[in-house]
Amino acid sequence: MDSEILSFIVRWGHLLFGITWIGLLYYFNFIQGGYFKAASPEGLSDAKAKLAPEALWWFRWGAMATFITGVILLGMVHGKGLLNSYIVLGALMGTFMFLNVWLIIWPNQKIALGMVEGDAPAAGAKALLASRTNTLFSAPMAYGMLGSSHLGYSANGLLSANGLSTGFYIGLGLIVLLELNAIFGKLGPMASVKGVIHASLGLTAVIFAILHYV
Repeated sequence: MDSEILSFIVRWGHLLFGITWIGLLYYFNFIQGGYFKAASPEGLSDAKAKLAPEALWWFRWGAMATFITGVILLGMVHGKGLLNSYIVLGALMGTFMFLNVWLIIWPNQKIALGMVEGDAPAAGAKALLASRTNTLFSAPMAYGMLGSSHLGYSANGLLSANGLSTGFYIGLGLIVLLELNAIFGKLGPMASVKGVIHASLGLTAVIFAILHYV
């Protein structure tokens, strides 16, 4: 198969799987959470037993497929010598998001939904924090993926033979700190839907302003 066709198919798959994953992420954070708070006991019980587990299946395997195709794409980009700060930081956020799904959200959601035994309130809080962090990362992650092709070769902050920019290190440090908060910290402004949306857009502006101007 022609390499350009193969590359296009992988990109198409990455986009398709990513729509599935991030669409369900937004559903959980923007819709399902509010419904769970307002639902009747009977409705809540039914949703936890039937709806949520089904949605989580598509959610976690959408994340897996997105991650696998992303790794393949990253290898293709690296092989062509086109790696830059935008795609590296975007890929880092995407990787943290994938790990959050499989290592934090899914194990704790199983407890919160009563699928396995455990402290349901504590597990639900852990899953929510990781899920809100993924929502926080979603906008800058998408910006980085698009910026890698459309902005990365004409702005400051590129990965090059001259080394890594200061802006890249600042962005990297900020992302790592936010991921540590997802594991050990608190919701803060991400406690509300409006708060996490504003925080995600703000993080996008901060990270990529740093890459452009620092």
